[in-house]
Amino acid sequence: MKQASLRPADLALALLVIVVWGVNFAVIKVGVAGVPPFLLGAMRFALAAFPALLVFRPPKLPLRLYLAYGLTISVGQFALLFTAIHLGMPSGLASLVLQSQAFFTMFFAAVWLKERWQANQLAGLLLAACGLALIGSAHGASMPLVGFGLTVAAAVMWACGNIVTRSLNRYAPFNQTAFVVWASLVPPLPFLALSYLLEGPEAIGAALRNLSLQSFGAVAYLAWAATLLGYGVWTYLMGRYPANRVAPFSMLVPLVGLSTGWLVFGEALQPIHFAGGALLMLGLLVNVFGGPWLARLRPAN
Repeated sequence: MKQASLRPADLALALLVIVVWGVNFAVIKVGVAGVPPFLLGAMRFALAAFPALLVFRPPKLPLRLYLAYGLTISVGQFALLFTAIHLGMPSGLASLVLQSQAFFTMFFAAVWLKERWQANQLAGLLLAACGLALIGSAHGASMPLVGFGLTVAAAVMWACGNIVTRSLNRYAPFNQTAFVVWASLVPPLPFLALSYLLEGPEAIGAALRNLSLQSFGAVAYLAWAATLLGYGVWTYLMGRYPANRVAPFSMLVPLVGLSTGWLVFGEALQPIHFAGGALLMLGLLVNVFGGPWLARLRPAN
């Protein structure tokens, strides 16, 4: 039976993932500067799989779940996101727009998993949506339309992957990190095929011959921190709690992403960003803790 509220230890894990994924967008921008997007995706997941699969045994799960997870949350999401940032989408703004996955996840969970929304969750999402809108409104002139569209599409793919992750619950308990490691075997071949067809063998060869320490560091961070640590913990949380309880945490990622973009690339933060961030955090608090608060108020009424 799923727990309604996150335990303190799991709350700490969720916050750790927020930081790791927030920094991730700046790392992607560094990565695509030296490596074509689809090749970067292939390298990321190849490094996530090897040599970790020598340590972890594959969980006994149906092959279709490995394929569905790998093709949605890995290939689909990151092929679109890497391309968006490569085409000029600011890293901080990308971290913001991608968090629309929380809305898509809640919608898909309601349709496919029959999860019911509560009043505090709807109120929290409304507050968070206002915060996202405030932050996004300051980027209108610098946001490429195609980059925005690709990032929203990446959010849809992440949400689909979240539903796949929730379906893993029936096979629990199993090692979530081991699942992420073995699921990382799925993306490299599709990514290499996309790279060969769309980026070309010459671009692949040039990137590999001139691979810098900085580019390798970006690949390593994406593989070990963002993929193995981040998605290993995220898979654990999504399997332990309802999707509409976990997914909204990702809406804090833009606070880290926008701050990192400002510190690393000079993507300036404006007062409207702070106002939007405050609304976003308030929305998360209402979503996560609003249920117990309302339950305490009901007897007084």
